Amino acid sequence: MKRIVIVFCLSVLMSGLIFGADFKVNGVYTAWGQSQHNFSFGKAKYNDNYVVQMLRFKVQAAVNEHLRAVTRFDMAQGWWGVDNALRSVQRTGTAGGSALFDFKDTNFLFHVDQAYIEFDLPEKPLTFRVGRMWYGLGNKIMVDNNYDGVQLDVKGVLGKKISLSWAKVSEGVDGISDEKTLGPDQRGFTDGRDANLFALNFNNETKGFNYNVYGFFYKDASVADMNAYVPDHLQFFKTRFSPQVTQLTAVGISGNYKAGKLIADFEADYLVGKDDIKNTTHGAKQMWDINDGDLSGFNLYFKMTHATTDKLSIGVVAGMGSGDDDVTKGKGNVNKLRTSGFFYITEIWEDSIMPDEEGITPQGLGAPNVRGYRELENTTIVQLNATLKPIKKLTLFGSYNYIKATQPIPKWDASGNPDYSSTASDLGQEVDFRCSYKIYDELDFTIRGGYFMPGKAAGYLINGNDKYDDAAWELKSTITYKF
Repeated sequence: MKRIVIVFCLSVLMSGLIFGADFKVNGVYTAWGQSQHNFSFGKAKYNDNYVVQMLRFKVQAAVNEHLRAVTRFDMAQGWWGVDNALRSVQRTGTAGGSALFDFKDTNFLFHVDQAYIEFDLPEKPLTFRVGRMWYGLGNKIMVDNNYDGVQLDVKGVLGKKISLSWAKVSEGVDGISDEKTLGPDQRGFTDGRDANLFALNFNNETKGFNYNVYGFFYKDASVADMNAYVPDHLQFFKTRFSPQVTQLTAVGISGNYKAGKLIADFEADYLVGKDDIKNTTHGAKQMWDINDGDLSGFNLYFKMTHATTDKLSIGVVAGMGSGDDDVTKGKGNVNKLRTSGFFYITEIWEDSIMPDEEGITPQGLGAPNVRGYRELENTTIVQLNATLKPIKKLTLFGSYNYIKATQPIPKWDASGNPDYSSTASDLGQEVDFRCSYKIYDELDFTIRGGYFMPGKAAGYLINGNDKYDDAAWELKSTITYKF
């Protein structure tokens, strides 16, 4: 670790001296203290208390106003007492400690999230980005991930900006071949063809209204081996009975409106796609949906806040995502391509920043060890909230949430087979709070948490039955330094 940091710092210094680049560095340090309880609703003992941390840097090196290199990397990232111990973990399938989050170098080492160049053409409205960078649309419900590819912004020609992008999502197997049939890699995948993502976003604003109209097309050609990149190559469990996405087209609109003391955000998406892999079983741990090959889905989201007084704001959040009316046959449901879990409504139900993505610890019932829904998947939710600022540095937040399934959820038997003789839609209710105090403008200390009261449908989703209904609750303390 020390050697890596020294080499990096020397490289940055020498690059600046040799090439005369101007460097801009910013970042964030966060430590989270977690206390999670009853996330299986009493089926098993679940009392987890732990601390995780992350130090993230973003570095920009500009040789002039038109050309820069950008990278973002994380270091000293991991669980206290776990990821800096048991360093004898072998990368041959055996593991100790937390298995380094599937060997992703989160044991207090150094790993890079983004690395790209960005340049614009003088006196032209064109800006290009080439490399590994962030791809996202709307409120991060459908796409929110780092990919390798090319992005182009066209500014001021039509609306404020048009963004076109392409990403190479997957090379198919652990190699670079594009052949349909290869020798199996270490995970048994044999189809070397690629998965690609193409996206278009139109941004404009008028009279306090900023909006985006967008669409994307995703095609995974590497399906001859009965595996799709989503979800089979993700190295974590999604929600049970998820489709294998081989083709996906989506269109949507999102926006933000400000008028006086009123702020509103919204989003509407429609998705249609294909699952070309003909499964006859749900797979290990109910991994797959069985469907007729057709996929479709939608998301609706609305958030409004009104500053009632200088110190008090009240708000409402409403969301609805489509679900699958029968995971054993018929059309499958799809709400997104791939996300990192930064879409937020509640503390426990769907808050799900993941170790496999940008975050570093399972959070909420959407994490892979519990496998609840993430974002708005088969979820209809209404929230009432209030924010109070009694003094300048202190912010208090509280909310009540009513949550139900858009489509009824069946129970499932000991073998993992859905049983539609009994279904339910009542997912539950949740009460959340957040208390934040700014020690300095750049340093914030927060205590937050939630209390989730499960309904029968939540028991069906997570445990396959409604025998357990203990409330799940969580307390979390965070200290965040932004620089």
